[in-house]
Order: sequence, then C-alpha cells, then structure tokens
Amino acid sequence: MFALTLTAELSGVTNLRPTDTKEHPFWYTFKVQCTSCREVHPKPVGVSRFEENEMSGSRGEANFVWKCKNCKRESSASIQTAPAPYQHGEPPKSQKIITFDCRGLEFVEFIPEGEFEVDGLESNTKFTGVELNEGEWFEYDEKAGDEVSIKELKWDIVRA
Repeated sequence: MFALTLTAELSGVTNLRPTDTKEHPFWYTFKVQCTSCREVHPKPVGVSRFEENEMSGSRGEANFVWKCKNCKRESSASIQTAPAPYQHGEPPKSQKIITFDCRGLEFVEFIPEGEFEVDGLESNTKFTGVELNEGEWFEYDEKAGDEVSIKELKWDIVRA
C-alpha cells in the first residue's frame, strides 16, 4: 500500500481536496514505473477511483491496468480510499490524501492536474475550480475581506 501525501501552506483556507465525485471524477495523474524492469513510462497516466478495468487472465478488476512496453508485464493499481481533505495547520504538516494498492508498478510522481476545491477558514466560502498545476493559487475571499492562498505544495508518494 502506498499513500499520496501533501504538505502545503494554506492561508485563509482549509479542506483542500480534489473535486472527485461519481458525476465529476478526478483523474489522479502520475508518472509510473515498472517494478520488474524499472522502466519509467514516458507519458503520465490518469487513474480514476470510479473506473474499473479488467485484468487479463480473469484476475479481477483494478482502477488502472498497465502493460509495460519494455518487459510486457501487466501491472495494476487501485485507489483504496476516497480523498481526505488537507487541513490548514501551522506549521504545515504532511497529510495523507489517498491510499492505493499497486501490483507490479510504482507511482513515482504525482502531477496535480484537474480541479480542486477549498473552504474559507473563517468564512466557510466555497472555492471551486481551484487549479494547482502552477504550484500555487491566489484568490480573494469577499466574506473574510482578505486574500487567500495555497503555496509551497509538496506532493509525496510514501509507503502506507
């Protein structure tokens, strides 16, 4: 089991999470490496917790099934949990966002593509359509009368 963790500096906001519902699934984008031949796939891959793919040889289903172009081995990964919101904290601490089970592959880097949402810390203002692929986000919270931001994002993939 592995976990995607995040450490981020949240200013005026909390509950940072991917917009991830059955109606609007979030595609977790990763760089993937074969654990057999250690080849890193040249293109990032997307994994949705709502998509099920058949594994060859009737071995069940997984959210992501991949065949290494180098050694031809089939590998799979499944997201085990719904995403946990990242909570505001001083100082920022690493928090688990999702856990996943990988068989024959490793996710070596997370790419934060897609939409996130966050809540105002004091105002409970809902901010949607938050994009983090630039590594930071700034907005103005009308209810709080102050700027809010997400900075210093550090995504890690760790053994859970």
